[in-house]
Amino acid sequence: MVRLVPVALLVPALFGADWSAKSAADYMDSRQKLWFAWPTAKGPGGPCISCHTGLAYLMARPDLRKKLGEAGPTEWEIGLHDAMKGRVLGSAEKPAIQISVETVFLSALDAMEDSKSGKLRPETEQVLAKLWERQLKDGPLKGSWPWYSLNLDPWETEASPFFAGSLAALAAGVAPAYVPPSENFAALKEFLGSHREGQPLQNRLLLLWASMRVPDLVSKSQREALLKEVWAKQESDGGWSMASLGGWNVHPDAPLQPGSNGYATAFTAFVLERAGISHRDAHLKKALDWLSAHQDPAGFWEAQSLNKKFPADSMEIRFMRDAATGYASMALVGASR
Repeated sequence: MVRLVPVALLVPALFGADWSAKSAADYMDSRQKLWFAWPTAKGPGGPCISCHTGLAYLMARPDLRKKLGEAGPTEWEIGLHDAMKGRVLGSAEKPAIQISVETVFLSALDAMEDSKSGKLRPETEQVLAKLWERQLKDGPLKGSWPWYSLNLDPWETEASPFFAGSLAALAAGVAPAYVPPSENFAALKEFLGSHREGQPLQNRLLLLWASMRVPDLVSKSQREALLKEVWAKQESDGGWSMASLGGWNVHPDAPLQPGSNGYATAFTAFVLERAGISHRDAHLKKALDWLSAHQDPAGFWEAQSLNKKFPADSMEIRFMRDAATGYASMALVGASR
């Protein structure tokens, strides 16, 4: 008798086969609905853009839209982008730190969008012009941008201008047929080169991503050493802990976060994909399998604040989940292509 083998057993398992893009999108959209209504997020012309909720959403939602076959951007994408664009292209001579931060964000987001078509839009050129206009021209952070330093890990600390500079370098590198002003770009590269040592692994990973578009940002030996560090810090289950992405500041009030973590694993896996690590690599495959297995039924990936404990069901307790969900979605969508 001939034994029939199920077709599924003849086909290699797809990365992320067990996760739900629809649940992730629904979770992220629901969070934006709350964000738009939250008084603390109010800003001139619309809600402010945060690293944890707004940036992660605007990066990830187009990938989810494409995977889900949706017709166009959500109302939240349009609202966030329009609010940010209005502030970035405003006429203030001395922009507040928020505008500086959003200029870096919008430059990267618009440049990445243009890279899909291979054509630089005039409005993206306008935003990039504002980017260099608002770059710091002197002082210890010359070459980077004004940024929040509120002792709030992982994005608003004394080390965060390096995160900003890496994101700006990515914007300049990914914008199609774009040549940044030589003096400004030289200052940025000098800043990144002189401030690289001692940076949290998170920030050095972002620089690694940028180096795929601006190759001389990271040397071959630096890349090899960084990947060796990343693999050494990977947990046995395939994930990464929040501590592995540091060092972070000491926050006695923060919840304990032992073992693999949704944000740390998602961000690391996402950046490694963008840095050219093959999905056949055993380390990356294990990380993607971890992400596939750890999506909450409500659509998000669990992660907690590095800074303090927040009340259950508060807006703040979900901030790191928002970031984790954005990067996890992008990593898993990328793995399924």
